[in-house]
Amino acid sequence: MHAHSGRTARNFMSHEISPEPILQVGLGYMASKTLLTAVELDVFTRLAQGPCERGDLAGALGLHSRGAADFLDALVALGFLERRGTEYRNSPSADAFLDREKDTYVGGVLEMANSRLYPFWGSLTEALRTGKPQNEQKHGGDVYDAIYHDQAGLERFLNGMTGLSMGMARAIAEKFPWVDYRTVLDVGGALGCVPVAVAQRHLHISGGVFELPRVRPVFDKYVTSFGLTDRIAFHGGDFFADDLPTADVIVLGQILHGWGLDEKRLLLKKAYDALPDGGAVLVYDAIIDDERRHNTFGLLASLNMLIESAAGFEYTAADGRSWMAEAGFGSTWVEPLMGGYSLLVGIKGRPGAG
Repeated sequence: MHAHSGRTARNFMSHEISPEPILQVGLGYMASKTLLTAVELDVFTRLAQGPCERGDLAGALGLHSRGAADFLDALVALGFLERRGTEYRNSPSADAFLDREKDTYVGGVLEMANSRLYPFWGSLTEALRTGKPQNEQKHGGDVYDAIYHDQAGLERFLNGMTGLSMGMARAIAEKFPWVDYRTVLDVGGALGCVPVAVAQRHLHISGGVFELPRVRPVFDKYVTSFGLTDRIAFHGGDFFADDLPTADVIVLGQILHGWGLDEKRLLLKKAYDALPDGGAVLVYDAIIDDERRHNTFGLLASLNMLIESAAGFEYTAADGRSWMAEAGFGSTWVEPLMGGYSLLVGIKGRPGAG
């Protein structure tokens, strides 16, 4: 006992190790909840109108005086706000991505994280011990009924998924050789941010989204806002029950991770069948590195699938490429997108690996 304590003390004294990384991760929920609450309170949308004195800002947000200064200054320390004296303004990144009035707003996914995922993650231990979801399904509910129970809930979810996908959509519009194709279909594509981004950058491209019919009114509003109703169409249906519409490129964005292995294989086969020879399937998820050591976000996202779904999981690039080969795709490759996400590409009818 004494010898062990001596070794530990010597390590501390020599600065070979530090508890700081442990404490940063272990107490990371504090920073997370501070940001999520700021989004919930519309701090960043309010400050997008202009700088504001602390007292006026606290009053506008309905904050009690006891916690207001600490809350706002914590957002300064975290890098989301800037302060001069007692006047606050958004940081450049918060102004660009957390003002709900801008089309670059990514706060929708944070709103969903705050209202749903944050409390569910409190049951991670139970999920790991039982292998069962810890969301609405835990008490006999249905996750989609909970999300889509009213129009406001539906729009929050769809806007959240769009915010999460926005950066990937722009990267895909730049990285993939769209000059070789003319049409794109985003399966389960929510509001259609991928085909919109592609159509904006490549004027020869037209396409659409294949989604549940109830999504259409929100989709129409989104696509109309970009003036693309003549090039981006809505196709209503269920991607398990129905055949997929044909297109030169089919996108499966943040779809495969939500399902078990059999469903993953089925969706890739459906995409293969709907593509012409030489057509491409584009899959993007938080794909885990093949050694399962480095993509922290991908591994945590897979735990989120444990909490949120009956059988879903993230997967490695090697896994995805093998499933594509089983479906018939002759050429496959993977490339990074952003923030732990990667793009997995499969080409129909071209032998050889990319």
